[in-house]
Amino acid sequence: MPDVTKTDVSRLGLGAQISVLFAIGGLLVSILLGGATLLLTRGQLLDTRGSAAAAMAVSNATRLSNQLTPESSIEDLPTVVDSLTRIEGSQRIIRVGDDWLVAPELDRADLPAPLVERLGDRRPGQMLATVRGQPRFVVGIPLTAFDADYYTISDLSDVEQTLDDLRYVLLGTGAIAVTLAALLGSWASRRMLRPLRRVREAAEAIAGGRLDTRLGVQADPDLDRLSDSFNEMARALESRIQRDARFASDVSHELRSPLTTLMAGVGVLESRKEELSPRSMIALDLLVADLERFNRLVNDLLEISGFDAGVAAVDLTEVDIARFLEVTATNADVVDLRMPDDARGVLLQADKRRLARVMSNLLDNAGRYGGGASAIILEMDNTLRIIVEDDGAGIPAAERSAVFERFFRGSAGGRRTGDGGTGLGLNLVVEDLRLHGGRVWVEDRPDGRPGARFVLELPLPEVDA
Repeated sequence: MPDVTKTDVSRLGLGAQISVLFAIGGLLVSILLGGATLLLTRGQLLDTRGSAAAAMAVSNATRLSNQLTPESSIEDLPTVVDSLTRIEGSQRIIRVGDDWLVAPELDRADLPAPLVERLGDRRPGQMLATVRGQPRFVVGIPLTAFDADYYTISDLSDVEQTLDDLRYVLLGTGAIAVTLAALLGSWASRRMLRPLRRVREAAEAIAGGRLDTRLGVQADPDLDRLSDSFNEMARALESRIQRDARFASDVSHELRSPLTTLMAGVGVLESRKEELSPRSMIALDLLVADLERFNRLVNDLLEISGFDAGVAAVDLTEVDIARFLEVTATNADVVDLRMPDDARGVLLQADKRRLARVMSNLLDNAGRYGGGASAIILEMDNTLRIIVEDDGAGIPAAERSAVFERFFRGSAGGRRTGDGGTGLGLNLVVEDLRLHGGRVWVEDRPDGRPGARFVLELPLPEVDA
């Protein structure tokens, strides 16, 4: 059977675990100190009460023995007993021969049997006992000069009440101690994890494209070594990414020149296409299609290299989103354009070139794999969402994240038409939206029909009150 407590604690964050451990430590210390305090206090109170009761019992037994005579009977005892010292809450039982003088609320049967047997051997004794449901301290002293015994029964209810009050006080202080320990643990965890949070923030910044992010000098030698190691790793990563980006950029630039030459040569052949044989025409068409795809691939690689090198930037302008989508839908022959009535006049701060490329890539993807876009939908609430739907086979749930990766083909790779695209279009969509603070995802169509539904989310501009 799994350890549920261990499993539950392990699911907490490191800071929460430290706070829980501090709280558990405070609880254990509170239990230990509270238990020790309660035991010591109980022992001290009982010893004090027992000593006082025993001393008083010895004194009274001595005085009683001095006032008794061989001729004394049980009828003579009340007068003698009234002259004895009495502690509040204590009661007396006296045996003279076979007769007993009992207390108003007690009887000889209430005396503890072990103590009665001990006095039967003419030995004094004392013990804690429960008499009629109440804690009592019983002292027994034999009157050796006579066939008589003297018992004092002291009520300990006030001692128990004091101990109960002490338990409540210790419980309250324990709860306060546990709370303070948890707060101390929370403060300590925040202080201890502050360097790790800096490392996390730096790692997130690097993952977000800020490759020049570095950790500053720490206040601890061990943390300085961690900071140095992290910075060295970040420098190596930045150098590697920049080197790879430069390589891709250099290769793409080097390909542009021969590609331009090839495109010019193919243009000449196309201008004299009528002079070619049918087989040559087919070969020329294939060459033109591949060169166009190759040209798009080189351009996309240049864009990707800019993102990888961290030099990509946006040229923000005001974009009338309703007008922009109307033009986009018209150019793509998308008949179904849906947008709310209040979309007119909404101006979005965006890079129009990149936003147009995002829509072009999504519409191009829908054309290749979904039979063309069936609808473009605009939704606005706290954010702005542009939705592109198609009536194709859709994208399996297992591929909806991977479809935005570079050169991902997946199950759609076997359904490509003659022009299969570059494999970088959807990745460029992600990168362009990231520069705008937006994101993109794929989901099922809400109407239950087959097809893919790409959702672009962009932040709306703040409206001055």
